[in-house]
Amino acid sequence: MSATVIAAVMAACGESAEPTPPPVPPTYHRDIAPLVQEKCGGCHIEGGIAPQPLQTYDQVFMMRKAIQAAVKQRIMPPWMPAQNCSEYDHDRSLSDEQIKLISDWTDQGGTEGNPADAAAVKPPTAQGLPRVDLELAMPTEYSPDQSPDDYRCFLLDWPETEMSFVTGFHGNPGRPSLVHHIIAFLISPEEAAAYEALDATDPKPGYPCFGGPGGGRQSQAGWLGVSGPGSMPTVLPQGTGIPVRPGSKIALQIHYSLSSAVAVPDRTSISLTLERSVQKIAIMQPWLNPAWLNDGGMLIPAGQKNVRHAFSFDVVPVLSQWTYGAFRDNMPVTLYSSGLHMHTRGTSAKLQIERQTGATECMLNIPRWDFHWQSIYNLAEPKVVKPGDRISLECTFDNSEPNAKDLGWGEGTNDEMCFGTFLMTQ
Repeated sequence: MSATVIAAVMAACGESAEPTPPPVPPTYHRDIAPLVQEKCGGCHIEGGIAPQPLQTYDQVFMMRKAIQAAVKQRIMPPWMPAQNCSEYDHDRSLSDEQIKLISDWTDQGGTEGNPADAAAVKPPTAQGLPRVDLELAMPTEYSPDQSPDDYRCFLLDWPETEMSFVTGFHGNPGRPSLVHHIIAFLISPEEAAAYEALDATDPKPGYPCFGGPGGGRQSQAGWLGVSGPGSMPTVLPQGTGIPVRPGSKIALQIHYSLSSAVAVPDRTSISLTLERSVQKIAIMQPWLNPAWLNDGGMLIPAGQKNVRHAFSFDVVPVLSQWTYGAFRDNMPVTLYSSGLHMHTRGTSAKLQIERQTGATECMLNIPRWDFHWQSIYNLAEPKVVKPGDRISLECTFDNSEPNAKDLGWGEGTNDEMCFGTFLMTQ
């Protein structure tokens, strides 16, 4: 009987003519290095905010057990959105298959493999802004002196004499080992003097700030941009831009982390892409219940472990009021990104669209809130909100720690907040 006939008979009987080859064990250069470079390399670099660089085989091999534990628990890479909500650009999270790959490599001894097998992967910091039209830096150097975390705001003058539209944003930490995140708040010309007075009260560069830019609960300051460890530059959708009027200010909030670094002078800056005109005005719109700003409006009682505050509203009929005249009432809006903000007692938060049909669409769900890992998440597919749709916000808090006191809305370390943000156009 020929070998061909034997193979056919064996195949008909469910048997393979040749044994299945054993799986190829993963190696560092072929399988692990591309993942580490793509998902971890933005933070775990020499002089970066992460305490341990992970750029070579020896560095990764030495930390392989810690890496395995961190990725299996989804502690690292730091990606806070739930996986079953929405899809976002530049997702740093690992799939189940990728986690298994790292775990298998660790369990099988952490084989280095052949350096020639290394795949060329573009590092996460390689993508920049289309161009830089304006760079604004802190007025002077500052050496953080509050350990382990120093939250400081620096007031920047807006130099443009004509209406400008910000279409790109990126933060440039002066000392990447110290600067954990940067939030640029846009201060209107009408509020500029109040912030200048606040800045003048502190003899050191800048002034202390925590939950916001320090303008108080009635301030209209909005977010212009956010930059965190390993984050990509923000490039707004084509033809859209955030308007900035002459006479405005930028309050640059910087979180300095001294937990694993020595304080040295820092002078952080931001890079911006500007246009003189755009097809659509974009606004980074805060989303919260205005009643929470009143005394006792968002009470978080002492001793309570699971305090929930929720709010939903159909904003489309009152868009002109909510956007201070930038948008028209009863016209749909398109949402391109979303973010959430609480302080240190927050435990989870969620933003959803409640359609008038009864359907619910998740925009952003942070089931394990961490104040130190805040970001704006760009939706892979923009969402349109029409008249009759409601945007809902829900935050939960744990105020059960010993000697806890009743909490409410405020910008201080011992206060709380609950709000969302959207980049939206009409």
